[in-house]
Amino acid sequence: MAMITGTITSTDPAMPRVRRPAPPLPAAALLQLMWLASPALPVGGFSYSDGLEAAVDAGLVNDEASAGRWLRDQLALSQQRADLPLLASAFKAWARHDGARITELNGWALQTRETRETRQQALQMGRSLADWLRQRQPGDPRLPTLAELAPAPTWPVVFALAAVVTGAPLRESLLAFAFGWAENMVQAAIKSVPLGQSAGQRLLGSLAEALPAVVDTAITTAAAGDTARQNLAPMLAILSARHEAQYSRLFRS
Repeated sequence: MAMITGTITSTDPAMPRVRRPAPPLPAAALLQLMWLASPALPVGGFSYSDGLEAAVDAGLVNDEASAGRWLRDQLALSQQRADLPLLASAFKAWARHDGARITELNGWALQTRETRETRQQALQMGRSLADWLRQRQPGDPRLPTLAELAPAPTWPVVFALAAVVTGAPLRESLLAFAFGWAENMVQAAIKSVPLGQSAGQRLLGSLAEALPAVVDTAITTAAAGDTARQNLAPMLAILSARHEAQYSRLFRS
């Protein structure tokens, strides 16, 4: 007897619906996302530690285990609850070229940066990626909207446009953004703790395992509306403020 294979779906509400697998990401879109997530992207991400250097100076991070706890906490507090839901909302707004919504989201990104360092990081990386995008896609009709954002477009908002331009889906775009953050942070830990390369790879592996669930939660948060998104990490804000006057430092945040 021949075996029939394939995905079965049913219209009977009593039977569970089988979700068909998503189509594979086109090679061109995948490569563009890898480019956006790369530390070689000329936006200066390598020069920031997102408060990690201040945590090392305060004795909160001093080895691989404490670095891993710190990075996972920041992934849950700052990325999952703030930047990734913001990126998801901006992605949808750029896809329909809703300038008013983009302006609103960019304003939220700036208003919720609690220190001078974090605000400057969002603006500097945003400006740099906007310049890169203008060189790569000079004819995109959304570039004038991007240029009108004041005082400048922020990093998550510009990344959202760059991701839309690739043609990649939302979830994959958020995964690329989150992995780029994770790789930059692991490199910051290697330099500031300091740690060896093997320890860094273990940390990156741990973060990578957590990213799919974090991204899915962020997408759900974005779908729940603006009131579900939040950027509240008091200890990180305190350390960031201290870092502004730290005597010796390698990083800009």
